[in-house]
Amino acid sequence: MPTATSTEAVTYCRICEPLCGLIATVDHGRLVSLRPDADHPLSKGTACPKGIAFTEIQNDPDRVLHPLRRTAEGEFEQVSWDEALTDIAARLKQAWDEDGGSAVGHYLGNPSAFSYSAALWSGLFLKRLGSVHQYTTGSQDINSRFVASKLLYGAATQMPFPDLPRTDFVLMLGANPHVSHGSAVRAPRIKHELSAITARGGRVVVVDPRRTETAKAHEHVRVRPDSDAWLLLSLLHVVFTEGLTDEAAIAAQSTGVDLLRDAALGFPPEETAARTGVDADVVRQLARDFATAPRATAYGRTGACLGRHGTLVSFLIDVLSLVTGNLDRPGGTVFSQGVIPLEELAEKAGAMTYGASHSRVGGFPDVMGIFPSGIMAEEITRTGHGRLRALIVTAGNPVLTVPDGERLVAALQELDLLVSFDLYVNETNRYADYVLPAVTFLEREDFPFALTAASPRPFFQATEAVLEPYGEARPEWEVFEELAHRMGLSLTAGGPLSALNRPLLALERRGLRLTPRRLMTMLLRTGPYGDRFGLRRGGLNAKTARKHPHGVVLGEHAATGILADVVRLPGGKVCLDPPEIAEELARLGNRHRTDGADGSDPDFPILLIGLREIRSQNSWMHNSPTLMKGARRQSARIHPEDAAAAGVVDGGAVRIVSRHGAIEVAVTVTDDVGPGTVAVPHGWGHRGGWQLANASEGTNVNQLMSSDTADLEVLAGMTLLNGVAVRLEACP
Repeated sequence: MPTATSTEAVTYCRICEPLCGLIATVDHGRLVSLRPDADHPLSKGTACPKGIAFTEIQNDPDRVLHPLRRTAEGEFEQVSWDEALTDIAARLKQAWDEDGGSAVGHYLGNPSAFSYSAALWSGLFLKRLGSVHQYTTGSQDINSRFVASKLLYGAATQMPFPDLPRTDFVLMLGANPHVSHGSAVRAPRIKHELSAITARGGRVVVVDPRRTETAKAHEHVRVRPDSDAWLLLSLLHVVFTEGLTDEAAIAAQSTGVDLLRDAALGFPPEETAARTGVDADVVRQLARDFATAPRATAYGRTGACLGRHGTLVSFLIDVLSLVTGNLDRPGGTVFSQGVIPLEELAEKAGAMTYGASHSRVGGFPDVMGIFPSGIMAEEITRTGHGRLRALIVTAGNPVLTVPDGERLVAALQELDLLVSFDLYVNETNRYADYVLPAVTFLEREDFPFALTAASPRPFFQATEAVLEPYGEARPEWEVFEELAHRMGLSLTAGGPLSALNRPLLALERRGLRLTPRRLMTMLLRTGPYGDRFGLRRGGLNAKTARKHPHGVVLGEHAATGILADVVRLPGGKVCLDPPEIAEELARLGNRHRTDGADGSDPDFPILLIGLREIRSQNSWMHNSPTLMKGARRQSARIHPEDAAAAGVVDGGAVRIVSRHGAIEVAVTVTDDVGPGTVAVPHGWGHRGGWQLANASEGTNVNQLMSSDTADLEVLAGMTLLNGVAVRLEACP
């Protein structure tokens, strides 16, 4: 409760993509509490448990508040910023002088996607060094979606999304927005948005191996893990063969549809039912209902991205919308437009590449300059030119999030330098030479960044910092700039910012230093809702943004009829026959099921999938007492038939074995998963510097996954996290 000495500040959450409005209560520079902002135009007084519990993260006694240096004994000691930066800069400079950009790398964790300044300035720093080793959580999350967009639209950052307020039919694959709150779509009250669809007579159909929280509230079609490509091609088979296409839309919007017409012929529902587990009659009716709905949209997220054909699945999801006349139309799948046109600028500058370079290990194509995280360990240990020698980790914990974390642990200890920016000592940076204290989202100002353009209601909200940084925490962007200075480098002289030469010169003439904030303010003013530096009355600028601390709705609905403006391919049309997809279709059709991917391997007959939890955020929020209250533990969901066959019981433990590892985990017996499927949450198995997290019962499920290059998805280098062949054993 507010006191006589406390103040309140309007801000917004930056844990996940809805960016719900929050009110922070602050007393003498300390955070007292967070509550939902009732005046926020989109979230309207709602927020998830994680946003409210962030008070405990902000004030956590286990939080890193001073630069830490690893001693010869393997412990950490506090040092000054000057000591840390002097040594780090010197060691980076040595590696760079000796081997150039091939020696230095960066891993960007999920929280950085919500800090525009950290993401931008770390990117500038690595680009300035010419680094060829850039990794993110994207290969465990969304990179396959980026590649699909690059192939379809010529723009990797173009994220078409469901027009939820106007649609009549949502077909959802591998998404659970009742828990995730929406991903690659910004809809803070998405649970209410989905309920509103059914209230007005529409339908929400959830295709998932598990009866998720979202599926329980709507219609559920149970599908076998990692069979989405077969299901989508069967849906397209029905649409094409039964004349349910919108031929006018196909002709006006796309090229190359014959590849998919021909390919879909080979996937009739009667022949794919054994693979998908979905009855042919159900598939046929689902295709007819989708194609004949007045307005329909297909949407998929991580569950659809993390199988053997994740890029193809993301591609086909959009194809289904297009060929039924539901792309770029009200109530269908619509295109994103940034209030701050950062992604558009990057696309125009040619920075959002695909296949412009290939990794040393595995020869994987880059995805916007990023390579698969699954190859990091071998990039460190493989000798020769291009070896990764120095690694910076920003807000990441790859030991718990990439496949085969123990292999990565061994590799990290062979680095010449490992530096981490973080709030905690975690399972990765416990091996670092330096752990540098990062600011929380409440300790920095922010502009909306990364995927916020995918909003059914165009919206803008900026925020000031509501707290001074605790201890000696510093914004990451300032540290990257200081490291560059100490290495004798400039981040803003040409190079990655060459597309901004004119505005940069304008700043220089006024004697102003370029900062992330000044960059974003300039882009805001030049964007579709900006004031164009006074040429558009009522447009957005920093001053008008401050007049709307709770945010401002910029339009009733997302724009439609803009396909020709956002597609960056010849003729402004969507490409339905890129050679990469033709090759992937051939692989799909010719694949021999000798890897257990269809559950037919008697040694590994069960297929494992991931599971997101409402009180977890990947690996970094298990130190909050509120989120960990009760007898909370990681638990595998197992069907009663499989539990009985393995001799395990509800509340007991099970040993899960794959070709690549084994784990023991608690058991929840439930028919939420079908026979032959086991679901295990990720992000557990703590042994860092966080006491409550370490005491929690759990294990790293990614020990079951493979980091072999042959086991990574071909087009985007995605880690296989869904449809992993395993067996269940009773614990000894």
